[in-house]
Amino acid sequence: MAKQTAAGAGAAQPGGQTRRLPRFFVQETLGAATNVQIDQLAQQMALVLRMRPGDELILLDGSGLEFHCRLLTVSHHSAGVAVLASRPCLAEPRRQLSLLQCSLKQDKFEWVLQKGTELGVSRFVPVISQRSIVRPAAALLKKYARWEAILREAAEQCGRARIPTLATPLEWRAAVASTQTLRLLPWEGAQSGSSLRQVLQENQLSGGDLSILIGPEGGVSEQEAQAALANGWQLVTLGPRILRAETAALAAAAIVLSE
Repeated sequence: MAKQTAAGAGAAQPGGQTRRLPRFFVQETLGAATNVQIDQLAQQMALVLRMRPGDELILLDGSGLEFHCRLLTVSHHSAGVAVLASRPCLAEPRRQLSLLQCSLKQDKFEWVLQKGTELGVSRFVPVISQRSIVRPAAALLKKYARWEAILREAAEQCGRARIPTLATPLEWRAAVASTQTLRLLPWEGAQSGSSLRQVLQENQLSGGDLSILIGPEGGVSEQEAQAALANGWQLVTLGPRILRAETAALAAAAIVLSE
């Protein structure tokens, strides 16, 4: 079994500096592994990164651990590594945040996925609302292969050890029926209500999962806000200014994970 150690995020260089090691998610379970074939990464490592035997890297299997490895062999078609050590990843959030994001134009939604992953969102749920531009669930599902690649690459880049979950699309009524401990809907119609930060501070001792629901470009309708209220969601404000949907999503995620 791989030895538990504090090493793994980087390798020491002359002068005491630490260089960042390449990070890759793999499908294999690495907990008890000593040597692993990662042929699916061979072409990228050999042709793009120009890696050679002896180079070090971090492998991730979605368990929350980082596995510090050394490249044994590499060609255009195959690669093998030795697992040297493992450690818990410190970049994973302590509290699970689900971001329920109403569908947006493609570039905006992809921006939310990428930056939300960097901020620490654990789960993304595309939602189809009354004012969504992209409405059929089938149209959204066609984009999932690309979206999952965006999540994986963002998680590798920012140092996470788990790829956020991408749930299947939900209609608004199904989305607001979810049962997480704390469910918050930032809405411009809630200007006289509590701020997101205030609600979080009031609930910081309760623990448990947390959900944030963000509307589409056209905003959340009065009827949708009332449906959310009826299902136990709390309406909150992000401040005196009306934010674009993608801005609101990232601002809310940053506030939640900061608190």
